[in-house]
Amino acid sequence: MDQLTDLLVRAAEQAAAYRASLADRQVAATADPAAVRAAFGGRMPAGPTAPEKVLDELLAAAEGGLVATAGPRFFGFVIGGALASATAADVLAAGWDQCAFNAVLAPAASAAEETAGGWLKELLGIPASASVGFVTGAQAANTVGLAAARHHVLAEAGWDVERKGLHGAPRVRVIAGEERHATVDRSLRLLGFGSDVVEPVRADANGAIDVDDLARVLAAGPSGPTIVCLQAGNVNTGACDDLHAACDLIHRHGGWAHVDGAFGLWAAVSPSTRPLVDGVELADSWGCDGHKWLNVPYDSAFAFCSRPDVHVAAMSYTASYLTGSGTVPGVSDYTAESSRRARGFAVWAALRELGRDGMADLVERNCRLARRFADGLAEAGIEVVNDVVLNQVLVSFGDDARTDEVIDAIQRDGTCWMGGTTWRGRRLMRISVSNVATTDADVDRSVAAILRIAGA
Repeated sequence: MDQLTDLLVRAAEQAAAYRASLADRQVAATADPAAVRAAFGGRMPAGPTAPEKVLDELLAAAEGGLVATAGPRFFGFVIGGALASATAADVLAAGWDQCAFNAVLAPAASAAEETAGGWLKELLGIPASASVGFVTGAQAANTVGLAAARHHVLAEAGWDVERKGLHGAPRVRVIAGEERHATVDRSLRLLGFGSDVVEPVRADANGAIDVDDLARVLAAGPSGPTIVCLQAGNVNTGACDDLHAACDLIHRHGGWAHVDGAFGLWAAVSPSTRPLVDGVELADSWGCDGHKWLNVPYDSAFAFCSRPDVHVAAMSYTASYLTGSGTVPGVSDYTAESSRRARGFAVWAALRELGRDGMADLVERNCRLARRFADGLAEAGIEVVNDVVLNQVLVSFGDDARTDEVIDAIQRDGTCWMGGTTWRGRRLMRISVSNVATTDADVDRSVAAILRIAGA
C-alpha cells in the first residue's frame, strides 16, 4: 500500500501541476499526431513493468499530445473545464472504483446521483417528478430520450416495441428542425428508425425552429405516433427553439416533445437567459451535458423523462443474479449501461461548489464574454455572422478559403483555439465560451491574437 500511496500522490501532483500550467500553456498540442503515436507505440512488453516506471512512461508519452481543453482560452466544441471539487471527486471516484449499477452495489454512488439529479431538475426548470439517468454525453442522452419517446408513442398505438421490435409496428413520424444536432440522426439510426424518417422543419434567421413551419409539417402528415425533436442551444449560433409554443403545438397533435439541450438548457439557471428556454417544463424528455457548462470532467450528461414509468420501460432489464434489480427502479434503470462509472460524485461536488447563484454567475459571465468577443472583433472590422444570444459566436474573415486559413493559423499559434464550421453554406470560425476559468483578460488576449494573425 505504501507503493500505491506514493504512486497516487505523484499522479495527483502531476495532474495538479498540469492544471496550474493551463493559464500560460500553449493551447494546441505541441507534437504532431504521428509523434504522439510513436511515443505510445512499440511492442507490448513480454514481462511486467513496475507501476512507477509505467507512470513515468505515460507522462513522457502524453506530454506533447495534450490539448489544453480545460484551460481558459480553449473555445472549441462547447467544452468546459473542470471545477476543483469536481476534479477531486473524480479522482476519488477512480480510487473508490465503484460500479454504479444500483444502491445494493454502490449505495453512495446511487445516493449522489439521486440527490444531484434533484438539484439538476430544480436548476434546469424540469418537473421534480421527472426521472434522470446519468449518461456519457448528449449522444447517449438523446438516445435514451428518444427510446422513451419510441416506447410511449407506440404503446399508445397498442404496440410493444421492446418485445416485438419495429418490424410490423405502426409508422412513427419523427419531426425535427433542419438545424438539429447530428446526434439526433445517429440516435434515430441506433433506434432502428433510420435518419431518412426525419421530416425537416425550417429554421429562422438565427437557427431556431420556425414554429409556423412546425405547425405546417404537423398538419400535413397523418395522425398517429409522432415524435418531435426540439433544441435548446443551436450548436452554431446558440439559438433556442420557442419551447413553449412548440410543446403546446406538439401536444395538441398528440406528439412527444424531446429537447436536445446539450448546453442550452443551462440558460434556465440565470434570470437574464431564462426567457430563452421558457416552456422547458412542458416537454416530455430532455438531454443535457454536464461536461459543458457545469464544468465537470468528461464524461458526464443527463437524460430526463417526464414519465418515469416510460423511462424505465424503455431502458431497464432484469437478471436473476443482479441483486436489487427488478424491484424499485434504480439509477441504472434510466440508462443503457450496467457497468457504469460513478460520475455522480463529480456532479454532486460541482453543484455543491457552485450553488444556484454560482451556476447563474457562470452562465451570465460566459455569455457576457461571448459578447465581448463579438464586440472586439466587430469593432476591428471582422464580420460577426450570428445574433449572439448565448455563448456562441460565428465569425467570417471574408471568403471560405481565407476563413479556413485564419482558423488553421490561430490553432497553430497556440494563444487560443477555435474551430471551424459550415453554417448556411459558409465556412465560419466558431467561438464557444463555456469555461469557468475564462476571464476578460483571456478574451482580450485572444481577440488580439486573432486580429494579429488575420492581419498577417
